Amino acid sequence: MHGYAWLLLALPLLGFAVNGGVGRRLTKTGVALVGCGSIGLAFVVSLIAYLQLLSYTPQQMVSKGDINYFTWVTSGSLKIDFGMLIDPLSAVMLLIVTGVGFLIHVYSVGYMHDDKDFSRFFAYMNLFIFSMILLVVANNFLFLLVGWGLVGLSSYLLIGFWYSQTAAMLAARKALIMNVIGDVGIMLAIFLMIRQFGTLTYTGVFAKVSALHSGDHVTTAIALLLLVGAIAKSAQIPLHTWLPDAMEGPTPVSALIHAATMVTAGVYLIARCHVLYDMSPVAAGIVAGIGAVTALVAATIALVQNDIKRVLAYSTMSQIGYMFLAVGIGAYASGMFHLMTH
Repeated sequence: MHGYAWLLLALPLLGFAVNGGVGRRLTKTGVALVGCGSIGLAFVVSLIAYLQLLSYTPQQMVSKGDINYFTWVTSGSLKIDFGMLIDPLSAVMLLIVTGVGFLIHVYSVGYMHDDKDFSRFFAYMNLFIFSMILLVVANNFLFLLVGWGLVGLSSYLLIGFWYSQTAAMLAARKALIMNVIGDVGIMLAIFLMIRQFGTLTYTGVFAKVSALHSGDHVTTAIALLLLVGAIAKSAQIPLHTWLPDAMEGPTPVSALIHAATMVTAGVYLIARCHVLYDMSPVAAGIVAGIGAVTALVAATIALVQNDIKRVLAYSTMSQIGYMFLAVGIGAYASGMFHLMTH
């Protein structure tokens, strides 16, 4: 796995570089082949990684799935490596992101065919998939935050793709601001982790959290700050207003970001940090409560919408509310299962 896992990031990044750099000189067929091909190959790599995981024992998943490539930052006793974590949770997310992402890329070839900025669109789409994969496979909280921020940037570029339309630009700006609120929450959680634990790797943080007593105030503070990021990215109440407006972007963008991948990142974050929420009943209860309220309120709002895309937006918010409710009560497998089926 160590020998090919880096392709998961390299392929969509290469697609972004080619279409963003020389896409205007290529034919539309060439742009589509680069854009779709890079994500299709990333899906194949994800499938290989998933099948390889099936042959591992639980102990091998821990030892072989956590890959460190090189040291990124060393400051005093703090050392941050750039690494990837391919475990059952990230493998399922990879299949969803690359699999659904590939189908949406293929659909976009026809939908965006007559758009003058065809190559720019595919460059942004590839950048989004790269960002989402980085978020999913990072093995520490710093690179999770980098992926988290890049997903927000990509969504801003895609929602505001038709920048001559005022509504699209206002929607893009609102999405960016809401997502930055979440970024700040995760950033503050990272500062707390460095101060309290001296590490940012998932294994290091979770091991030290497990040594604390249940309900420890530090664990609760970190869990709540991470929850701010999850609420913003997954459009849960009260940071939900950006998602219906974001339907101003092209329909493939709505499918990729606001139904399939980006808005599920919050559910993934809580499932990834299940040790924190298991050790903090207060934070877990708040997750479940926010999910339950959002599931009810968003579905109720959807009943009176006339625009089909806004109906879908509120429906998505409601379904993610169910996922939050599931992971909040500790049913992490059920929450992730609903994420996959939805």
